[in-house]
Amino acid sequence: MFLEIIKFIFYSILIVAISKYILVSTLRKLAESLDLKAKTIGNIAGYATSVPEFLTITTSSIRGLTGASMYNILSSNIINLVQYLGSIISNKNGYKLRNKAIKIDLILVIITIIIPIILLRLNIELELWIVPIFIILYALFIFLNNNVHKLYLEKQDNEIELEIEKEKKWEKNNRRKTIKYSIILIVVGIILFIVGELLGNTLENLCNLFNISEIIVGILLGFITSLPELITFIESQKHHKRSNDDMLGVVEATNNLLTSNIVNLFAIQTIGILIISIIN
Repeated sequence: MFLEIIKFIFYSILIVAISKYILVSTLRKLAESLDLKAKTIGNIAGYATSVPEFLTITTSSIRGLTGASMYNILSSNIINLVQYLGSIISNKNGYKLRNKAIKIDLILVIITIIIPIILLRLNIELELWIVPIFIILYALFIFLNNNVHKLYLEKQDNEIELEIEKEKKWEKNNRRKTIKYSIILIVVGIILFIVGELLGNTLENLCNLFNISEIIVGILLGFITSLPELITFIESQKHHKRSNDDMLGVVEATNNLLTSNIVNLFAIQTIGILIISIIN
């Protein structure tokens, strides 16, 4: 019994450590080698930091722990928002939240928290009929995010990026770096998959041995899988603060938050529903 607890803690920490020190940093280097904008880098970071949720929810769904997966999503999305606001305050970027595009993005983030609360409160089963709704909402949120940025931030982003471009020295070996970072990401993905499988086995054993509630398991997983987002929220703002471009840091962190939350709820949960349906 004690060994299973040790395994659970070890595998959870391992997923977070790999995501923090290898996955996220490699993705940033890859994005910068491709000369991507802050919004795009934030989106990529959002997908990257959702990998732990993908692993835990997939393994939970395979083992029939549907309640754990939904509480994992809810707690992850809430914790992501709290961590984001904490990083904004600690970097003294609160005034940047007045931008209309940022405000709309945060409203969308809040909706990603309200939806799972409603599903849980009404005891709505996660069945196949929810999948097309989630897919439509995912596309809608992406559409709104892209258009509000074009409307309220694109001109400002382009001006800032133009100034940065003047100071940047393009490196000839960017193509080699891109290939190297891509290979690293593939290897990391394989490692995370293996560790995720081990974590899933341990989680199933713990539930059976101690009769642990799926709610508690889901909330615990939510805390664990949200740690990579905290790292990227802080790092993105510090990265751009060094160049005196605070707004780019906020844009990157906000898109990281929104992308992570909508991927957690609409994409990863959809995969979980499909897995459960196939198994059943």
